[in-house]
Amino acid sequence: MSAVRALVLTGYGLNCDYETDYSLRLAGADSHLVHINELIEGERSGRGQKLHDYHILVFGGGFSWGDDHGAGVLFASKIKYNMGEALDRFISEGKLILGICNGFQCLVNIGLLPGFDGDYRARRIALTYNDSGNFIDAWVRLRVNPDSPCVFTGGIDYLDLPVRHGEGKFYALQEDVGRLFSANQVVMQYADGNGALAEGRWPLNPNGSLHDIAGVCDPTGRIFGLMPHPEAYNHWSNHPDWILERERLARQGKTPDSHEGRGIVLFRNAVRYIKEKMKQGVIS
Repeated sequence: MSAVRALVLTGYGLNCDYETDYSLRLAGADSHLVHINELIEGERSGRGQKLHDYHILVFGGGFSWGDDHGAGVLFASKIKYNMGEALDRFISEGKLILGICNGFQCLVNIGLLPGFDGDYRARRIALTYNDSGNFIDAWVRLRVNPDSPCVFTGGIDYLDLPVRHGEGKFYALQEDVGRLFSANQVVMQYADGNGALAEGRWPLNPNGSLHDIAGVCDPTGRIFGLMPHPEAYNHWSNHPDWILERERLARQGKTPDSHEGRGIVLFRNAVRYIKEKMKQGVIS
């Protein structure tokens, strides 16, 4: 069976590319860091890097173009103008797209999310300034929707991940929010330590997102965007409570089964999905 090939975009202020590439490699993917311009040139010339050659596309976190004109706006404009048709083909081939933080902002600005009725061009979601007016860097608890079709979150009920953003407040018209919930496209919501929804309380909900929404997918579950950073929890020592967990296990005469951080589960799910589709002959 061929390797699962992942493409992580880099360039112009994106600064979580190495961690994302590393996380995909841990998950078993043949991951490649590719500069945005290199990919655009490959699509134009037909030589070099082409999106068609990959199975997973990741729009990673960072501050593309310094968040000028709004977070992810210029990133989205460059991709949509130069690669709109290539993205359409990539989606029609049944492949996966992940947007993390700035990447999530880019996906909604392109229109890849929410993807209602197969429309991947309409902009119906906003990720805007945090209610606090400040950048926030903290760990949050997330409750995962078990009924979501999202490929990336299978088998996950709750997850701790860090957030690092100034513009992460999820906003949409109430009718569109209702539609997201009814179709189980709301994948993750901010929660407290017991898993109960944050109900807008700061800092449990770090940005004031409507209905505590932290991540959504398209109707197929193959396009997923989230504000928290799974690539930043690639080792168990990334978590602020890892020493407490180590001591708890030690007092029970145990050691951790793995030093891998739980954020890697999202990437493993993606790789597993592509491998299964390749085995079925659906994806090549």
